[in-house]
Amino acid sequence: MNIGLIVFLALVSAPIFWGVAIYNQLVTLKNNTQKAWSNIDVLLKQRNSELPKLIDTCKQHMSYENETLQSVIKARNLVESALKTKDMSKIDGAEMKLEASLTGLFAVAEDYPELKASESFLRLQTRISTLEESIADRREFYNDTAAMNNTRLQQFPDNIVAKAFHFKEATLLSFHKEELVDIDVAASFQG
Repeated sequence: MNIGLIVFLALVSAPIFWGVAIYNQLVTLKNNTQKAWSNIDVLLKQRNSELPKLIDTCKQHMSYENETLQSVIKARNLVESALKTKDMSKIDGAEMKLEASLTGLFAVAEDYPELKASESFLRLQTRISTLEESIADRREFYNDTAAMNNTRLQQFPDNIVAKAFHFKEATLLSFHKEELVDIDVAASFQG
C-alpha cells in the first residue's frame, strides 16, 4: 500500500470517527439528563403517595382546619397534573404551591398537641421532609446534568452534530421569585 492511499483514507475516516465520537457523547449527556429527571419524578411520586396518609392523619386531629387540608390536597393534585404534562414550568409552579401549603400545614399542626404527639403524624412528617430534601438534592443534580448537556449542544464543533441529529436542550428547573422570599406563615392564618 502506498503512503498516499493511507493518508487519503486517514483524512476521509478521521471526520467520520470524530462525528461518531461526538454523537455518542451527546447521546450519553441526553440520557443522563433524562435519568436525572426520572430520579426526581420517582421522588415526587413517592412524596405524593405519602401526602394522602398525612392528610388523613391530620383530619383525625384537626377538625377545624379544613381549609388548610384542602389547600394541601389541591396543591398535590396540581403537582400530579403537572407531572403528566412534563412541562418544567408547570411542575415548578405546582411544586411551589405544594411546598407553601405543606409549610402552612406543619405550622398549623403546632397548635394541635395531640397531632404533634401522634406517632403516625411524626413518621409521615419526617418521611415527607426527607423526601423534600432528596428532591432538592436531585433537582440540583438534574440542573447540573442539564447544564452540561446544554453547554455541549452550544459548543463548536459539537453544535454541528447536535443540529444534524436534532438534539434538544434540556429545560433547567428554576426558582420562582416567590420561592426565594421568606414565607410569612402567621399571615396565612390571620383573617
